[in-house]
Amino acid sequence: MTAWDFTAELQALEDQQLTRVRRVVEQVDGPHVVIDGKPLLAFCSNDYLGLAQHPGLIETARQAAERWGVGSGASPLVSGYSTAHEALEQELARFVGLPRALYFYAGYSTNAGVVPALVGRGDAVFSDALNHACLIDGARLSRAEIHAYAHGDVLALERLLAASTARRKLVITDAVFSMDGAIAPLPEILALCERFDALLMIDDAHGFGVLGPQGRGTAAHFGITSPRLLYMATLGKAAGVHGAFVAGQAQLVEWVLQRARSYIFATAAPALEAETLRTALQVIARDDWRRGQLQSLIAQLREGLAGLPWPLLASATPVQPLIVGDNQAALDLMAALRERGLWVPAIRPPTVPQGTARLRISLSAAHAAADVQRLVDALRELAQTR
Repeated sequence: MTAWDFTAELQALEDQQLTRVRRVVEQVDGPHVVIDGKPLLAFCSNDYLGLAQHPGLIETARQAAERWGVGSGASPLVSGYSTAHEALEQELARFVGLPRALYFYAGYSTNAGVVPALVGRGDAVFSDALNHACLIDGARLSRAEIHAYAHGDVLALERLLAASTARRKLVITDAVFSMDGAIAPLPEILALCERFDALLMIDDAHGFGVLGPQGRGTAAHFGITSPRLLYMATLGKAAGVHGAFVAGQAQLVEWVLQRARSYIFATAAPALEAETLRTALQVIARDDWRRGQLQSLIAQLREGLAGLPWPLLASATPVQPLIVGDNQAALDLMAALRERGLWVPAIRPPTVPQGTARLRISLSAAHAAADVQRLVDALRELAQTR
């Protein structure tokens, strides 16, 4: 046996019910998919507004592919930055009400590159304990001193900021937490940043397009703005396409452009994606009915699942976590739903804390009320046989 034999480690994952398995999707029609020849009604996609198969977006992508081709060919700082990218960045900045935006090829790489561009040795990062892995990894890569505060605990954050003597202080938090659906107390956090001369970077991957007037995001939902705010969101969820962006003060965004290694040294996203996202922004702003449909489905699900042995966490977003607790029990519940033609993923540690394995129910405007009722009926039936 060599040091590169992972047999024991892989078996340990299997023994703890922590092995991850990819499912190969064969067909997609909104929330209806086919896997291994079996039709399933999916409650696992982050396509919150149902735009991934929107005919207008598909037609824009087709026309853009004919004009630009399917690849960018280089990094944005060489020849990968087109008029499509430039227009998208301008429209993203206007959409979220900030002076300037910078478009990245993927969400994970955005946070992994932006945080180290902002802070380094001698600086401090203050991170919510339940932040997404890309924020955590960005903080680690920065080599700044990291202070994790209890989830949503504004008083704990205040104590940490007050005690810090760091040159620069950066607070990072999910705006909507991807596994809980909880919304961060952004007004209170921003007030602390104003008080303690800190910068606030929010990751609005799960709020952009869903929350705020016309889906303009969680900051707009709270009505907050500040020169101390750096706004980040992904574009492969509610926007239905791919990529991510950061927006903020022009000088701050320029610094990120100059220093973020994941921007400088990576091939740019294809122009066809940028063009398609411009159409997506128009649909997001125009189609308020999609957000209305989501709110109706959320209310229906929460009312239908009330009183089950598995509690739903408090969430006003499309992310509705059903807490099961035990890893194997969560897997068993997922399997039982799949037998009934329903795909709801079991989420286990380390993605969520130990003892909080759950089903992450993800709703979309593409779902119908009958789809949600089917899920409710199945879970109520399974609860009776528990």
